[in-house]
Amino acid sequence: MNYWTQSPQNIYVAAHRGWPAKYPENTMESFKAAAEIGVDQLELDVRVTKDNELVIIHDATVDRTTNDTGLVCEKTLAELKALDAGSHFSEEFKDCKIPTFIEFMDWIKDHPTMTLDVELKEYPTEGHEAIAYETCDRVLKIIDDYDFTDRVVINTWSGKLHEYIYKKYGKKYRLHSYYPIEHLGEITEDPYAYPYCCCMFTTKEGDQREPIATKEECDAMAARGVQPWAGAGVRKEKYVDMAIERGAYLITCNNPDEILDWLRKKGYHK
Repeated sequence: MNYWTQSPQNIYVAAHRGWPAKYPENTMESFKAAAEIGVDQLELDVRVTKDNELVIIHDATVDRTTNDTGLVCEKTLAELKALDAGSHFSEEFKDCKIPTFIEFMDWIKDHPTMTLDVELKEYPTEGHEAIAYETCDRVLKIIDDYDFTDRVVINTWSGKLHEYIYKKYGKKYRLHSYYPIEHLGEITEDPYAYPYCCCMFTTKEGDQREPIATKEECDAMAARGVQPWAGAGVRKEKYVDMAIERGAYLITCNNPDEILDWLRKKGYHK
């Protein structure tokens, strides 16, 4: 089955950490709600715990999204599971939990069409290389085990980790890169020579700043065979129009209900 039918005329909607405009981010409640309204993709972040378990959480610490403080990597899975990951958002979501990657995959495995954007948050910085590469390999194996290899893009802000995946696995996995190049840190190869897609952040500054790169920049990326995608800064209808005008194939967003509605009314989501 071809899960990748997005185009500038059929723009996919990716739910960024689920539906964080209405639900606590990176929780099962957030992912399930986004899936129910018909998004094309779920984006999530994977980190490793003190006892080497894979959990879904964006930040390096639990401070912003739970009732505790401290580094994710210094807490065991049991300690993380004891935290309240919902009350910071609303009392309605009190006692929402940080999910494991396996929990998420067990839930999504039977969805007939959903694609995933899995962001690897363990970077191969000095002294952390072994953990980063091991975590990456484990995540990719789980994706294979659940038969999602053809339904996933692998996302990381580390150009070094992108190169590791590409050199080890070739184009087995679709890689999700970032523009401009400064976002990727240490690199030794052209980071736009091998990815499947690229999140096109603007190069403009100050009052001229927009949530997506210029049409010329997006067209240049597409000409290289790399799909230009729009990031989560697209929250308003005028920016949806901008993404359409600039040839985006997908919009990652925090408000997938509104983005879907605007795209459907304009005839850009089938």
